[in-house]
Order: sequence, then structure tokens, then C-alpha cells
Amino acid sequence: MKTILPTVRATQALFFLHRVLLSPSSSSSIQAIILHFPFCFFFLLLLSLTPTMARLTLRPHNHFFSSPIYAHKQPFLSVYTIFPHHHQNPLIKSRVKCSASGTERVRESKKLPPKDPIEDPKPQLPIPEVLSTETGFEQNWPPWKNIPQRYKLIGATSLAFVICNMDKVNLSIAIIPMSHQFGWSSSVAGLVQSSFFWGYALSQLPGGWLSKIFGGRKVLEIGVFTWSFATALVPLLAGFMPGLIFSRILVGIGEGVSPSAATDLIARTIPVKERSRAVGFVFGGLSLGSVMGLLLAPPIIETFNWESVFYLFGLLGVGWFVGFQFLNEEEVSYKGNEISTSHKSENATKEELGSSLKEIPWKSFFQSPAVWAMIYTHFCGSWGHYTCLSWLPTYFSEALSLNLTEAAWVSILPPLASIVVTSLASQFADYLITNGVDTTTVRKICQTIAFVAPAICMTLSSVDIGLPPWEIVGILTAGLALSSFALSGLYCTHQDISPEYASILLGITNTVGAVPGIVGVALTGFLLDSTHSWTMSLFVPSIFFYLTGTVVWLAFASSEPQTFRKEDS
Repeated sequence: MKTILPTVRATQALFFLHRVLLSPSSSSSIQAIILHFPFCFFFLLLLSLTPTMARLTLRPHNHFFSSPIYAHKQPFLSVYTIFPHHHQNPLIKSRVKCSASGTERVRESKKLPPKDPIEDPKPQLPIPEVLSTETGFEQNWPPWKNIPQRYKLIGATSLAFVICNMDKVNLSIAIIPMSHQFGWSSSVAGLVQSSFFWGYALSQLPGGWLSKIFGGRKVLEIGVFTWSFATALVPLLAGFMPGLIFSRILVGIGEGVSPSAATDLIARTIPVKERSRAVGFVFGGLSLGSVMGLLLAPPIIETFNWESVFYLFGLLGVGWFVGFQFLNEEEVSYKGNEISTSHKSENATKEELGSSLKEIPWKSFFQSPAVWAMIYTHFCGSWGHYTCLSWLPTYFSEALSLNLTEAAWVSILPPLASIVVTSLASQFADYLITNGVDTTTVRKICQTIAFVAPAICMTLSSVDIGLPPWEIVGILTAGLALSSFALSGLYCTHQDISPEYASILLGITNTVGAVPGIVGVALTGFLLDSTHSWTMSLFVPSIFFYLTGTVVWLAFASSEPQTFRKEDS
């Protein structure tokens, strides 16, 4: 039979629409559709699946047959379902009708004995496995079912980094009502905020080493749970200063192991031609987290209280931890053109851990000029990032004479623009690599943009050329946003030169990169008190490190794979 006939889903969908339009609970069809919106939506969903089923031509040589399902008592709802050949009933031919009268005519034309519908035994429904293999609907649900596993892991990791920065910036908002409640001075408030970086700096190398031993996936999920649990502890320990500082150090430790864990996961799951986009997507979550944290924290605090922001943000991390357990634990390693699967041991003894620590070629790392280039470049980039993150709101408020509300909204602009730039930079870098441009050249181009652009913008902002405040805001926003090109430059180089030791290398560079968070922020305040100049205290040091970092990067950076051997150390 060449005619394309209705399927089970189309018939059931029409039944729902029929009930909706004739519903006695409404006075018009439009009102009925509104009242029964779920049924209409279900109809559209099922009807959209009909063409796929309708492409099956019901002919005898297709080895399918039809059988009525007496699911409804109405004659027009004698629905037919398609079954595989091994369920075939020899008495019923491959003809499909959608009414009881049509069925009787088929029986008469084929000389089939009439049957009493009441006494006709209901045929057995097909087992779910058979039905799902024929419809194709179950095969595509949920929508992310057929997404490659590595993309699911990267998406989950990026979400973790969103939550990471939400928990990092929430204290910068909550510190104001907390200081008023507990009577803290500016020095005490600064001590509480800086305690995060103590844990962050101390956990970089251990995070890289643990990621090398157990895999980035396991370390990441433990890190997320640690910082989320510690975030939820802040309201309980706020009245006890040692406990509060300990909780913030614990938040820093949890977040400190995450970059190395994510780097290890990317190195083991993403091929080099997709690596810039993967790194940009994952670490770009930090910018999105900053924006969301700065946007959500103030209304939450105003609506409820300052304690609620820590409870809610901590709960988000715990929810992520639970959901992450459902992702496949298999990790795929890309080494050259070979793909291998590895599973990490979770029961290593102290002797094995000590042996693995001794097997790391530490001396070989520090004999590589490329590693030293990464270390210094990371320090330079972190100086500009952390000092601007901490002092730009004050600069906007005092130097540009913006009120607190305007300064808060303006502070969101750099991370918001960074989200867009990160996407463009990663696409740009992977496009160049895919078209044959040397990987080292691509990394140097991206990192140069990341350093030279903010240096130029800071120079324009610091020179008194009569620019209005909002133009200065736009210039600084553009410069800091373009610094996100580093995610396709420096932050990809760890995986490029050694996927095996990528997490440890990032732990080394990130340890040095955390120093500006402790020293640079405090030094900026000291210089501001001494010189009373934003140019000398905030912009000149950052410009210096951006420019010297560019020179070192262009001279010594390399993305060529390197072999770090224990015997060399």
C-alpha cells in the first residue's frame, strides 16, 4: 500500500486536540486551548514526530503487520501499531485502516471469518524494547542523550566554574552588611576577603598532583563539594573570626584545585583542534559566574538577609555535585592521533602516592624555557586581573564620581564583555589551527592581544585627555574584555606541551599567579595611600607587567609537545 497512513502518535494527538476544542469547560476554542495548553503542546510535540514514522511504507515485503489496540471504546479510536516481522500473524495482511468499519471491509475482501469485537481477545502489546527500536522517539530522549560524552563533561565543568566565581564574589557584596552587623573595620574586612587567596595559593600544586594521580574529574567534584560546603558554613561561623577565616580558606582550597582538575580533564578528553574552544568555554564560566554573582547577590540580600546568599549559592554547588555523579566516568585521552581510555585508581596507598610524587620530573619542568615563560606570563596576567577586580569599583566610584549603584553596575561590564570575547577568541584560535597555522604562533598571537590591548586601554584611561567618565568606562571594559584572549593563549599551552602533566604545570603557574591576589591588592592600596594617584597605584604596575609579560611570552613561549623525563631531573 503506497499511501502514507497515520501513526499511533498522530491518532492519539488528534484525540487530545479533539477533546481540547470540544471541552465544555470553556466558551470558545481559543479559551479551551489556553486552558488545556499542556494537551496542545503535547499534540504539537507528537505531531512533529509523525513524519519520521510516516516514511515507513507499509508493504508485505517490509516484514511489518498491523494489529488493533482496543485502548478506547470509540470506534474511530481503533488504533494500529506496527510490530516486527517475528510477531507476524499469518491471518492478518499488511493493510491498515483507522476505523472499525474499515477493518470489517478488509476482512470481507480477504474472506476472513468475522469476529465478535466483544469476544475478540486483545492482542499482546509489544515489549518496550521492540517499540522503542521502531519509533525512534525513545532513542532521542532526553535531548542530550546522543551528545558526545566529552561535550557533556566540558559543559558540566563550565557550569562548575560559573558556581565557582559566584561563590568567590558573593563575599564582596555581603561584606558590607556583615561589617555593619559585627562592627568590623576596613582592615578586618580586608583580612576576611584576602583569606580566600591563602587557601587558593596553597592548593594549586596539590591540586595538580592529585589530578595527575586520580584524574581531573574526581578532583573537580571533590573541590566543588568542598567549596560549596564551606560557603554554606560562613553564616554559622561569621561571629567567630578564626572559624570564619578557616571557612574562607577552605573555599579557596576547593576553588584552587579546580583549574588544575579542569585542565587535566580537557587534556584527556579534547583533541587539540577543539582545545581552544573547550578551554574558552570552561574558563569563560568564571566571567559568567562573576556577572551572575554580582547580579543575584544584592537582591537576595535585600529580600532576605546576607546569610541567605551563602546558603543558596552553597546549595547550587551541592546540587551540581549530585548531578555530576550521573555522568559517565570514562575518560578519553588524546595523545597525538591515538585515543585511549583510562580509569583512575581511587585506592592508592600512601606508599604509592609518595612514589608518584617522586616520579614527577620537577627538575625537568624548571629546565624548560617554555615553562618559565608560562610562569611569568601567568603572574603578569593575574596582577592586572586581581588588582582590577578588587579596586575598579572603588575607582569608578571615587575617580569617576559615580554613585554606588552606578559603580556596581559598571563593575559588571568587564566580565560581561569577556563572555563575548572568549567565544570569539576560541573560535578564532581553533580556526587558525584547523587551517594549518602553527599552534605556537596561534598561542602567541592570542596572548599578545590579551596583554597589549588592556595595556593600551589603561594608558588611555590614565592620561588626562579630557575623556568623560563613561568613555573611560568603555575603554577599560574593552581592554579587560580583550584580556580574555589569554584563554586561547596561555591557558591552552599547558595541555599543548604535555597533556600528561598539564594539571601539574597549571598548578605551578597558578601558584605563582595567586601571589598578586595577596600582594598586589594590598600593594595597590598602600601606593594609593602614599601617592593619592590611581595612575601610579593601579594602572602603571599593571601596564608594566602586561608589557614585560608580552616580551617574555613572544621570546620563550612554545606549544611544541615536550617530553619531561624523570632521569633528566
